[in-house]
Order: sequence, then C-alpha cells, then structure tokens
Amino acid sequence: MAKELKDLTKRSENYSQWYNELVVKADLAEPSSVRGCMVIKPYGYAIWEKMQHELDQMFKLTGVQNAYFPLLIPKSYLSKEASHVKGFAKECAVVTHYRLKSSPDGDSVIVDPEARLEEELIIRPTSETIIWNTYRNWISSYRDLPLLINQWANVFRWEMRTRLFLRTAEFLWQEGHTAHATSEEAQAKAIEMLNVYRDFAHNFMALPVVTGVKTANERFAGALETYTIEAMMQDGKALQSGTSHYLGQNFAKAFDVKFVNNENNLDYVWATSWGVSTRLMGALIMTHSDDNGLVLPPKLAPIQVVIVPVYKNDEQLKEVDAKVAPIVANLRSRGISVKYDNADNKRPGFKFADYELKGVPVRLVLGARDIANNTIEVMRRDTLEKDTVTLDGIEDYVARLLDDIQQGIYNKALKLRESMTFKVDTWEEFQEQIEKGGFILAHWDGTTETEERIKELTKATIRCIPMDAPDEEGVDMLTGKPSHRRVIFARNY
Repeated sequence: MAKELKDLTKRSENYSQWYNELVVKADLAEPSSVRGCMVIKPYGYAIWEKMQHELDQMFKLTGVQNAYFPLLIPKSYLSKEASHVKGFAKECAVVTHYRLKSSPDGDSVIVDPEARLEEELIIRPTSETIIWNTYRNWISSYRDLPLLINQWANVFRWEMRTRLFLRTAEFLWQEGHTAHATSEEAQAKAIEMLNVYRDFAHNFMALPVVTGVKTANERFAGALETYTIEAMMQDGKALQSGTSHYLGQNFAKAFDVKFVNNENNLDYVWATSWGVSTRLMGALIMTHSDDNGLVLPPKLAPIQVVIVPVYKNDEQLKEVDAKVAPIVANLRSRGISVKYDNADNKRPGFKFADYELKGVPVRLVLGARDIANNTIEVMRRDTLEKDTVTLDGIEDYVARLLDDIQQGIYNKALKLRESMTFKVDTWEEFQEQIEKGGFILAHWDGTTETEERIKELTKATIRCIPMDAPDEEGVDMLTGKPSHRRVIFARNY
C-alpha cells in the first residue's frame, strides 16, 4: 500500500499528469460532479486557510478591512462599464428564474416558466460592479476616503478547459476594492498591494516572483494599469500568481460615485482592485514538489512536524508515548504544528510514505532503542536526508531545521528560475528557446500587433514589463523596430 501512495508519474515523463495525480493522491482536491468545479479536501483547505490567515493579517496592516457583498449581480450593472463587460461576457453564468416546480408526471422538477426574473442576475465573475454600486451610498466627501475594503469569497467563470486549482469554473479568492481622493493615492495603493503579494510569495510560499506591469493587451478588463507577480514553474512555464489594478475613475464614472474634495469641488473617486486565488495552491505544488509527492514550505504546512513511533509491543509504545509527550508540548509552545501518529491501524512504513507524499517538512521517528541511546531519527522532506541526533534540545534543532527548509526551498526555486532565464536578441533564437521553456528577456516594439503576432506564431505571451527592467536600447526581434527595454516572454498556465 505504501508503494501505491507514492506511485506517481515522473515529472520528466509527463509534468501535467504528475501534477494532476499529485493533487488527488495527496488529498488536496478532487473533481466535483459539477462540471469544471472542484472539491477542496480538508488537507488542501488547511493549506488555503494558512494562506488566507497570513494574507489577511498583511492586508489589515495596510488599513484594509473585510466586508462581504452579494453573490448575484444584476445584469444591467455589468453593462455600465463597457470594457469590463466585454472582458467577462463569455464567462458569465446567468440566473434567469427563481423557482422550480414538479413536472406534469411528478417524477422530476422543471423550471417554472412563470417565475422568470424581471432582471436576470449574473453569478459574480468578479465584484467591481456590485461593489461600486454600493460605494455610491458610502462616499460623499473626502472625509469618507480612502475606503479600503477586501472580501474573501467564491467567484464563478464558465471555464471550458479546467485543471484543479489552476483553472476551475468556481474558485476561492480575495478581492480588494479601494477608493481614493487622488490618482496618485490610488496608484500608490495598487503598487503597495502588489508588494504585499510579492512579500507573501517570498516569505511564506518560498516562491520567487517577478513584479511587473502588464501590457495593454493583457490588462484586467476596465483597468488603466495592471501590475502582476509572475512565477516560474519547474517545467519552465509562467504562472500569473497575483494582480493589482489601477482603475482610474472608470468604475466611479460608470456608477456615479462622486465626492466633495477638500477644495469643495465635486469629483469622481479613484479606484484600485487586487486579488489572489486558490491558483496559489497550484503554484505551491508545481514550484516545490518532486517525484515523491508534495514539498511544502514549513510556514504553510498544516503539519510541520510528524512523530512516528516504532515499537514491538504495548509496553514499548507506552514508553515512547511518555517520551514524546513533552516534546510535542514544547514544540507546540513554540507555535510549531506537530502530529504524534501512534495510531495502530497503519504500519510505520505506510505512515512514512503517506507523510512524505503530503509534504510534511520534518519527520521524527522514535523507538525503544532510540530511547535507550537518547537519540531520535530526523528526516527533512525537501532533501529526504536523514540524521540521528540527540534528544537533548530536539525542539531547538527542529525549529532551526524548519527555518533552514523554508529558506532552502526558496533558494532552490530561485536558482531554477535564474538558470532558466535567457536574454534573446534574434527571432531565430527566440523560436528555438521558447520550445525549451523558461523566461525570455527580449526587446519588443511596444505594439499590440507585434505582441499578438508573436503569440500566434509561438504561443508565448508577454508576462510583464519588469519593474526593475533597466532602460536598454535595442530592436524588436520580429519587426526590427526600436525598443527601449526588455520584457519577459514565456508560455504560461
């Protein structure tokens, strides 16, 4: 049975299949009976809860408060901002009736044709419209600003091709929506929240990301500017991991949200929106995991340390239980989540394989011989290295090890990204390199026509214009037109 738990397709053989199998076998999620939707299982949801908790604290440190808005949006609201509705129209699910009734034969239920809604409702694909319609009632003066609101919610976008966590019809996310008195304040807020995402990715997910600006072609529908964090997965593809949008006055004008400024003049407010979703779960899995299963950063692991006893009889188990109890208590007093698995319905070998598959960062194994020698076996999940160490000060040792693992898997991911980032100057080089994967730094002439032509020919998109990209004169690799800096091209999820 232990072998079956770890019998995953190798990443080198089929990366996509490896990912799909791992999500299911590690008990993170599974497909739902509702097409395109997923069931997030307790272990997967525990990781999402940790993400949610840390992000929520980081948001609140910037002055943001949580609220909740309706799931259903009147269809007319989406029509008020033209580019916004155009961006989401094909993905909207529409509620047309409010009642069912029994069929004539009484064997089933049917939609009651007399219960058609006066105005159809949209299941939210995002909440800008319903929120800005509400903000009109909340904002009248500069004294009401800034308004900094976030909501944790589910949204629905009718996706045709789905993959667990990465792209599903329904998914969980947070969406921040802020209102400001000036354009400068709004732009500063959009960048501030992008930096929150970057810091969360680096410090908690151990995920190195590039911060940048999206091209006009890749902006969020209705935004004047979209900022992004882009991560590289182990197969060299990019994953957009979070976005923050400067919306200007577009939604304020669409919903007539005005305020009296400090000069006693009436003006429209300035806006941002920003969000990350359960797509981060996919990023976490694909960045760190290996052919043996999940590798989780300790700061987000539901179980950071597992202790497995090895014993021959009840008397030995009681002896191990007594030795383990203070270790568990001391670890927990340090804020370390620990599980002592002394259940007798599974053999130690099965437990080892299961916790390895689920990515528990540190495994401790203790038996009667260890107690006699005052030692304990320690295994770190990221490298699978084992060591036998003294029981004296084991709590300090484990705490240091968790920190080392957190930093180690970040360094490994960063080294991979750096090794798979290439500067390219010619179209021939670009075509050759894009087939191998990775981030390609190349010149672009700044036109949507060239951007779309490159995508059509190679399936590569401009992931972002890096914020730290230096000015560098060059020429577009396809058109030969002048360019002033390099952008990042990649194929993406």
